[in-house]
Amino acid sequence: MPTPAEKLAESLQELQKLQKQNIVAIKSEMLSRTHRERLLKQNFIEEVFKGWYIATLPDSPRGDTTTWYSQYWEFCSQYFNDRFASEWCIAPEQSLMIHAGNTTVPTQLMIRSPHASNNILPLIGKTSVFMLRADMPGNNELLYQNGLRLYTLPASLVRCSANTLTRDPIDARTALSLIRDASEILPILLDGGHTVIAGRVAGAFQNIGKNRIAEDIISSMRAADYEAVATDPFQETSPVLFNSRTRSPYESRIKLMWEKMKPEVLEAFPAQPGIPKDKKSYLAKVDQLFTTDAYHSLSIEKYKVTPELIEKVKSGEWNIKENEEDRKQRDAMAAKGYLEAFKIVEQSIAKILDGANAGEVADVDHGKWYRELFGPSVTSGILKASDLAGYRTHQVYIGNSMHTPLNVEAVRDAMPVLFELLTNETEASVRAVLGHFIFVFIHPYGDGNGRMGRFLMNVMLASGGYPWTVIPVEQREKYMQALESASVKGDIKPFAAFIAHQVEMTMKGKPEARI
Repeated sequence: MPTPAEKLAESLQELQKLQKQNIVAIKSEMLSRTHRERLLKQNFIEEVFKGWYIATLPDSPRGDTTTWYSQYWEFCSQYFNDRFASEWCIAPEQSLMIHAGNTTVPTQLMIRSPHASNNILPLIGKTSVFMLRADMPGNNELLYQNGLRLYTLPASLVRCSANTLTRDPIDARTALSLIRDASEILPILLDGGHTVIAGRVAGAFQNIGKNRIAEDIISSMRAADYEAVATDPFQETSPVLFNSRTRSPYESRIKLMWEKMKPEVLEAFPAQPGIPKDKKSYLAKVDQLFTTDAYHSLSIEKYKVTPELIEKVKSGEWNIKENEEDRKQRDAMAAKGYLEAFKIVEQSIAKILDGANAGEVADVDHGKWYRELFGPSVTSGILKASDLAGYRTHQVYIGNSMHTPLNVEAVRDAMPVLFELLTNETEASVRAVLGHFIFVFIHPYGDGNGRMGRFLMNVMLASGGYPWTVIPVEQREKYMQALESASVKGDIKPFAAFIAHQVEMTMKGKPEARI
């Protein structure tokens, strides 16, 4: 008679067969009742709604949404294909969002299908789908991309609701920036005789500096005997003007985020003290903070480190060559890497205190910080040497976050933009807060993004004479929630206020992070 372990192994083999077929949305009849109940009991699958499941990790904490958010788009695509075949598509408003590089998991996704029932389908993770009964767009307005059926970019701009541009100005301006000339959008406007929409879209192009496209839309509509008048749908002038050379939505998006968020950071922060005259004293204070900073920064990332372990690493007593126990200790590897990276970060700060541009220094040096951060893990065999090659080559996800970090190709578009913004920014507080936020928003590395983001923050703080500031592990939840608010809602105020408070307390000699 098979043992319980053998029975579970049999059920897992059935689950593996589905996964080898790239099936994410598991329909109840794909597994026998016995296998399904066994896998549910052992937390290898989770019910999304009645009769549909996803594979999960059995050791995930209760309430963890990471697995769901990481599979969200694939699940939805496979479920809709099963229910509606090819007769479904994401609504134009959310198609526009996706074209704009915004892959945040929406609280409610809206799809259109002639076979839908105008009902809301509740899902796990505080998400849902509204399925609207509506005709499909014509084939010339439909795009199949990464398993999703979307309105094309021009069709999204024409078919979206009137308030979309004002409700989501970053998405809207990002999408507009990708249109290279009026011929991309004019066929839809002319064939439908959309005079009001043409005027709104033309006004939107004027708002972002693409006046030629706006003029071509109006003149073409008038040539076809449609009286269109450009009307700006936005409530304010665009903080960034674009030209026809823009190709990446991520380039546009990050520039727009930076300019929108900058005033809110300045409002939250104390005035920058300026580069200190006594540079040696400043660097000495930074060096003295290593143990405290390492303890808190590593603890935020769930490493189990102690001040004693950090001091052992710092003093050189920790030795992977002669001590087998040290070599195996993952947490010690992290502490050793943090020490080596911290030394390089101090060198970066020294360059800035000597007058170098902070953005340029970070651009050149951040790869060195990363290599030192994970060098010991490679030396000990925990990581492969290729893990030090640079930016990641695979998709990553953030635990319990509705924000999906940029795809691999987008990382290469976005990182030069971040360093360009850091180089050109005049305010150190903005460089620190937005540098940290956008770095982790992009998530350029497979691991270590939080530590790297805090290194970047402190290098930028130093460029304005602010003190090295430690984020307390006791404030981890508040810190992560503030980052989530900025990433998902575009609201930087909580994060700016959080960092400003920590800086102010440090300036007063009352830092909240202690050991």
